[in-house]
Amino acid sequence: MEYPGNLFVVAAPSGAGKSTLVKALLELDAKLDVSISHTSRQPRGQEQHGREYWFISADEFNGMAARGEFFEWAQVHGNLYGTSRAAIEERMAHGDDVVLEIDFQGALQIKKLFPYAVLIFILPPSWEELMLRLNRRGDTAPDVIAERMSNAREEVAQARHFDFVVVNAVFETALFDLKSIVHAQRLKYAAQRRNRSAVFRALDLP
Repeated sequence: MEYPGNLFVVAAPSGAGKSTLVKALLELDAKLDVSISHTSRQPRGQEQHGREYWFISADEFNGMAARGEFFEWAQVHGNLYGTSRAAIEERMAHGDDVVLEIDFQGALQIKKLFPYAVLIFILPPSWEELMLRLNRRGDTAPDVIAERMSNAREEVAQARHFDFVVVNAVFETALFDLKSIVHAQRLKYAAQRRNRSAVFRALDLP
């Protein structure tokens, strides 16, 4: 089913800057709304329940999955992550544009269920820079960083399945690229026909 709102799905390897870019995009674009995912992992740092994620137990997560309440779900770095189907569909049905920050597995699941979704992959400029960013976080053990670097090679290889790729070498440039993708999607014929219906009627456009 095609909804009046757009669904933007952003994925990246850990450390590529996905969350920082999406947060900055939301501050620039009041028409965008972020979907908060559910996860079985524990909060990190200053993360809060209902802000970054809905933090629930693995048993609660598995129950929701069994009831078909997730749009998509996947296991990442040993933790479960999922997107509420009802929350996404309700927002898009009302014409809202929604951004999802998820891993590549979930993104590809959504593309199968919802072909109109716009998939965006964030790439680091190099493996060396990705390692530096992971180390700069200062809250991740060396063995975890090694695991994430290993996983990143598989994740980056999936970028070819995405509609757009943004290289986050210079943050301001990457943010401009991300914003341009959102703007371009809103200028497509079907979107303009919905949003500028009076103009289309006046010009006798189908």
